[in-house]
Amino acid sequence: MNYLTHTVKFGIMRSMGNVKKKPKQASNTIGQNKKARFDFQLEDEFEAGLILEGWEVKSLRAGRLQLQDGYVFIKQGEAYLSNALITPLPTVSTHITPEPKRIRKLLMHRREIDRLIGAIERQGYTIVPLSMYWKNNRVKLKIALAKGKQLHDKRQSEKDKDWKRDQARVMRNR
Repeated sequence: MNYLTHTVKFGIMRSMGNVKKKPKQASNTIGQNKKARFDFQLEDEFEAGLILEGWEVKSLRAGRLQLQDGYVFIKQGEAYLSNALITPLPTVSTHITPEPKRIRKLLMHRREIDRLIGAIERQGYTIVPLSMYWKNNRVKLKIALAKGKQLHDKRQSEKDKDWKRDQARVMRNR
């Protein structure tokens, strides 16, 4: 009995020199804005593309993104992402000066932008970025229409979260 049949027959798991492993599939998510779900009551979600510069794409591949302070505004029928921090890599070319918090234009369909404008102007909503991710080698931004929560709403959502955690703990210990 040779080594290979022995390992298959008796279930011994050892690394054999020439066996190729599956490459780990990395998550497509670049960054999330977890605070948005706590601070806002989210309604409708939209997907938007971004116009980025080359150094920004390289930094996003390295995971250098902060969306916590970011917000979306609409000006002259166009949507823009502001205050999202993309930290430049130290190896950025010397002939450009990167601007980490620059305003980036969002690419969306006209009817989606019109819907956002209507919700902002008439119903008092705001637009918050939720997450940034890769989709078919392009960077996409998930944004949502949101209304701000009052302090008592935040407390209630915190209580609900604690209660669900306690329920899960009790069910697990049965």
